[in-house]
Amino acid sequence: MSGRSHAQVRAEIRESGLSRQAWIKAEMERLGFWDPAHPNHEAYEALNRKAATLRRQLRTVEADLQKVSNLDALKERAHQERLKAAKERRKETKRKREQARKDKAAAWARRKEREILWLGPDVSGGLWNTDHRADPGKLDQLGLPVLTHIPTLASALSETVGGLRWLAYHRPVSSIHHYVRFTIPKKTGGVRLISAPRPRLKAVQRTIASWLTSVPLHDAAHGFVPGRSIVSNASAHVGRAVVVNFDLKDFFPSISWLRVRGIFQSLGYSQPVATVLALLCTEADVEELEVDGQRWFVHTSERHLPQGSPASPVLTNLLCRRLDARLAGLAASLGFDYTRYADDLTFSARADADKPQTQALLQLVPEVVADERLTIHPDKTRVMRRGRRQEVTGLVVNEAVGVPREQLRRFRAVMHKVRTKGPDGLQWGSASSLFSGLMGFASFVHMVDAKRGKAMLAEVRALGAQHGWTPPKPPAPPAPEAPEAASEPTPEAAEDTSGEDVWTYITGGKDKKWWQFWR
Repeated sequence: MSGRSHAQVRAEIRESGLSRQAWIKAEMERLGFWDPAHPNHEAYEALNRKAATLRRQLRTVEADLQKVSNLDALKERAHQERLKAAKERRKETKRKREQARKDKAAAWARRKEREILWLGPDVSGGLWNTDHRADPGKLDQLGLPVLTHIPTLASALSETVGGLRWLAYHRPVSSIHHYVRFTIPKKTGGVRLISAPRPRLKAVQRTIASWLTSVPLHDAAHGFVPGRSIVSNASAHVGRAVVVNFDLKDFFPSISWLRVRGIFQSLGYSQPVATVLALLCTEADVEELEVDGQRWFVHTSERHLPQGSPASPVLTNLLCRRLDARLAGLAASLGFDYTRYADDLTFSARADADKPQTQALLQLVPEVVADERLTIHPDKTRVMRRGRRQEVTGLVVNEAVGVPREQLRRFRAVMHKVRTKGPDGLQWGSASSLFSGLMGFASFVHMVDAKRGKAMLAEVRALGAQHGWTPPKPPAPPAPEAPEAASEPTPEAAEDTSGEDVWTYITGGKDKKWWQFWR
């Protein structure tokens, strides 16, 4: 060790990989100071190992004493370690919850793209029902599109699932409304509320109505049936000894959305699809309120078929198939024929019907109608015998189908005044334009009597041309709506009040039955 510094010796010990005592022993052997063969060598080794063990234990005891020498510091360190671990656990829990929330939201968004599970309170139960499956065989047999799931329904209606959800959603209180509401005059006085769907919903309802026209109806149905009209309905009762007419009270409003859903299910659609279809075709009565400058629509009734929807008449015909069959059977048993145009029920007998037969008809028809959950209007039942004017859906049927004479006389009187004094101060009913009203009435006559109507139309056109009037052009088709945005679409404009002009033009300004709105 001579000539080496302490630093060099420590470096040699580190490089040797031996402990300090082992290195000293090795050096002593190398220099001849230690004889490995000496008898005390083993005892020394044992003593050396024991000393090493004691030194390790001593160091452990010293470390433990160092730890407990400051108990407050020890407690604080333990607290900080626990706090740190708790923060890490909370951070990890928060991360997992956030990821779970994102995963759930993504899964729900994917599910909403293909399913509709909620459309508002009191109407969504059928959307969860998986027991009632579609009947593809029955649908195909009836010529209806086979729609087994909501996405196929949306595609068939040229809509997205989100679009159907928006159109069908039942909002007891809402700032939007899918209908434009206006009134038309009733024949018996007062007004009737018409709920005309806005363009987007109307297109959907028209598509649904076009599907349903393939379903066979009873032969007694004449309203809203291709190839039939008020003329065909009246023609079935020409020259009869007695004509009996009943009127159904609150026809469309009395048909709830649950009954409409039942119609679609009876055709073979599953309950979820039938629920969406029923909500698309029905609405609730609403009261319009304004609160703090915001307009709100508050539902005041159960959803029902609206008067003004293109799907409502077709659905009522389907609903009345059993009613028509029962009333036709009753009529035949009493010697009567039966037809129905919307809410007008007409019975007629070819020969003089016995008074008991007529009395039985007057008694039994309301019972059958009530059994079908409809109501006869108590003030609109009429019995018309041969000796008086007999009317069916506004047309005279005593000898042939014709327009009532007083209406024709009034038309000729107005036309005479226009020829002699001009159109100033003259009006046809509630029509905004005199000649538009006259043209509408002449078109109505043309539908009943083509020869007479053709002459009347030519007369109105010629007289109108003399006074600078030309027939209005058909309205342009509505512009296509923008595709649905990511958020809920905004409602269409509510300023469309053209319904009154349409009604006036159709009826010539003369009060007519409400169902003529669809002609």
